[in-house]
Amino acid sequence: MSRIAYDPVKDRFASIVRNSRLLRRIFYFLLDLFFLRSWHIRRLLKKAGRELDEKGGWNLLDAGSGFGQYDRFILSTFKNVNITAVDVKEDYLLDSAHYFESWVKQKKIRFEKADLLDLSLEEKFHVIICIDVLEHIEQDVQVMKNLSNVLVPGGYFLMHSPSHYSEEDAGDEESFVDEHARPGYSKEDIKHKLQLAGFTPEKIHYTYGFWGHKAWVLSVKWPMLWFNKLGMVAVLPLLLYYPITLPFTLLMNAADLVTSNPKGNGIYALARK
Repeated sequence: MSRIAYDPVKDRFASIVRNSRLLRRIFYFLLDLFFLRSWHIRRLLKKAGRELDEKGGWNLLDAGSGFGQYDRFILSTFKNVNITAVDVKEDYLLDSAHYFESWVKQKKIRFEKADLLDLSLEEKFHVIICIDVLEHIEQDVQVMKNLSNVLVPGGYFLMHSPSHYSEEDAGDEESFVDEHARPGYSKEDIKHKLQLAGFTPEKIHYTYGFWGHKAWVLSVKWPMLWFNKLGMVAVLPLLLYYPITLPFTLLMNAADLVTSNPKGNGIYALARK
């Protein structure tokens, strides 16, 4: 069986929800529910954003905004934030601009096509997020330097990526990591690269550890493989599958959130300039 690329599966879902605000809202809910990285990222953003929001207006850069999943969470959680969301995929940006139309009119968020290797932004940001982006770019340190240049002194940089332990899954025939420039980062590797870019790492943590990885296999990997093989026909068996497995996967995700994982298939880093 040939390897399965992850992005085309996500793109298929995006094409389904493109013209419906309700379906897109459900899509965001499902991404937050099933993808463990979102559990970690939202928890970290709540802490950093709460402090900034109490002081007044602040700027956030979503570097590689994709479907706008985190932008919706941020705008719904903080009242004083202004977001600049950039991506290289123009169709993603157009879809997001349409969905966030009311916030765009309020000038709470704007969308721009931008290459992170050639980033040219005049404003400075208090928080920059870069979620599951750096693994796609060979010159990742250059990207980090570019992001450091537009971050205010003391500002937060938050990234998430597959870890080097994700190579264990990459060895499968049925893998989602074909499009990555590298299998992932170790704690030592990401710490060194952050320091080269001018950041001071505050916390580096493996995600998708023992429990989180099992939850991902049950709730994401297997269903994605079924969708790739069967298309929308896979919805029928999944209507029976998820009511049985979902309670267990949610408990396993919660366990990952509070566990100090010695290893894991994902990794996040919170750093300051």
